[in-house]
Formats: sequence, structure tokens, C-alpha cells
Amino acid sequence: MLTIILECRDNEAELAQTLSALVTGAVQGIVRDVIVLDHGSRDGSAKVADAAGCRFLTSWDLKDVVRSARGDWLLLLEPGARPLAGWVDAIVDHVSINKNPARFLGSRNHRRPFFKRFARRAAPLEQGYLVSKRQASATVRTGMALADMAGRSGVRKLVAEIVPAWAVKAMRAEIAD
Repeated sequence: MLTIILECRDNEAELAQTLSALVTGAVQGIVRDVIVLDHGSRDGSAKVADAAGCRFLTSWDLKDVVRSARGDWLLLLEPGARPLAGWVDAIVDHVSINKNPARFLGSRNHRRPFFKRFARRAAPLEQGYLVSKRQASATVRTGMALADMAGRSGVRKLVAEIVPAWAVKAMRAEIAD
């Protein structure tokens, strides 16, 4: 039913965080496959992806990646992002009654400071992006990045939260200090 796609470069720790959060979906049979698109990582990203059973691609055309996805729906995520409790049910509910793309709600516990929300536009995949494979196939072009697929119009909100990748990185930096 669902293929998860991530792009990474030296995101070993972040990739592990995201993949561990997706286990629930795999156990419930919702996640059919996970594809990691690598941009020349020199850390253990490949090992993390392999241990989790992901397809780890170092050379790809996004058009071919979308075509090869096993799921009817694609969930595009940033390495480090973690969907929170209830994400599987929210996706199942959405795809059963909607054809439009969707995003997670931003985590209430992980929000940027008030003024930073206005000064900076959110990254296209900050709240993930759920899109049908059919719609993605119609919009994907050779040379596109994953974030380019995350359209802005007609996007619904899922009834589940996600901890954005930037918040996970910030928490790790605080622990390291």
C-alpha cells in the first residue's frame, strides 16, 4: 500500500531515527518498501538502510524510482523526521476516502520560535508528503529532487503529527553539548 522515499547524504543517525519510527507501519503491513536515495554518503547510511531492509540507491532517476515503488501511495520524508503515534491509522483513513495529497500536522511539542516561523518558509518535506503513485508519476520529471515533488496546492492535513527533521537534529546537538 505505501512506499516511503527519503533522500540522504551523511544522515546515518537521522536515517536510523526515521526508520525506527516506521517499524509500526511495516509490522501492520502498510509499508511495502522503503527507498533511500543517497547523494554520496561517507558515513554508515548504507549500513543502516541495509539493516532495515531498504533499497539504497546511489544512482537513480526519480522517474524510475517512482515507477519501481511497490506501494500505490508514496510517503516522502526527510531523514530524521519521525511520524508520531497514530500515523498508520491516519494514512489508512486518508487513502481510503481521499485522492488528494496530504501532509502530517507539525508536532505541537516541536515548533519553531514564533518569529522564525514567519521569517523562514518551511522546507517542502518538513511535514512529509503523502501522494498517490499515479499523481506522482504524472508530475515527476527527470532530474527532479524529492522536495520538488511536494506540491503546495490541494494538500490535506493528516490527523497525525510528525516531529520534523530539524527538531531531531536540534535535540541531538543539545545532547552533544
